[in-house]
Amino acid sequence: ATQVGASRGESAYVWEEPDAYRSLVIEGLGTKNLVADAMQKVTGKTYYDSIAKDTIAMVVNDLVVVGALPQVVNAYFAIGDSAWMNDKQRAADLINGWAAACTESGATWGGGETPTLKGIINPDTIDLGGSAVGIISPKERLVLGEKLAAGDAIVLIESSGIHANGISFVRKMAADEPGLYETKLSDGRMFGEAILTPTHLYVALVRDLMEANLDLHYMVNITGHGWRKLMRATKDFSY
Repeated sequence: ATQVGASRGESAYVWEEPDAYRSLVIEGLGTKNLVADAMQKVTGKTYYDSIAKDTIAMVVNDLVVVGALPQVVNAYFAIGDSAWMNDKQRAADLINGWAAACTESGATWGGGETPTLKGIINPDTIDLGGSAVGIISPKERLVLGEKLAAGDAIVLIESSGIHANGISFVRKMAADEPGLYETKLSDGRMFGEAILTPTHLYVALVRDLMEANLDLHYMVNITGHGWRKLMRATKDFSY
């Protein structure tokens, strides 16, 4: 195997094999599950089926932007105390949501690590992350930004709402509201419910774009830093 010199370190590590390119991503959910924990006390729902989807989305949405389709997803579920699993509904929602998101992404759930880390993680919380290996085949589907040129069109793909990355800032906004997560929005939903809208999985869309043989020069998953992520291409362009 040979490393690709132009591998996009901020989104996916890419290496070359005789038949295809392979890519690897490891990512974490962040703090979105703290919103789910707070909202469970209000509504009785666990929300961990969508939290699982959010976690996988953080991984595979970074994988597809180099032209890769995920093959295997591994899980990292770390808890501060084994009592976290005593909420059977929450644990079942996490497992079922994770399996469903793998299926939607066209990937196999390859297992993972589930440590109990007393003294490192709060006993009432869980730290969620994962990794994925993907394939870029045929090799012409590799997208590293090398073909970017002045005048290229930027196409924006709609999000489902606030995705998982950057939730710490949104949680601070909620803390400044008198009703906290129960603050009503103009559409009648509670602020916490809106935040918990699950993240889109963009795998199928990117696959369709590639199979349509569109001339894609660069792709980026907009999470933390917002539009500034468009500036991470190696070529020095603005928009």
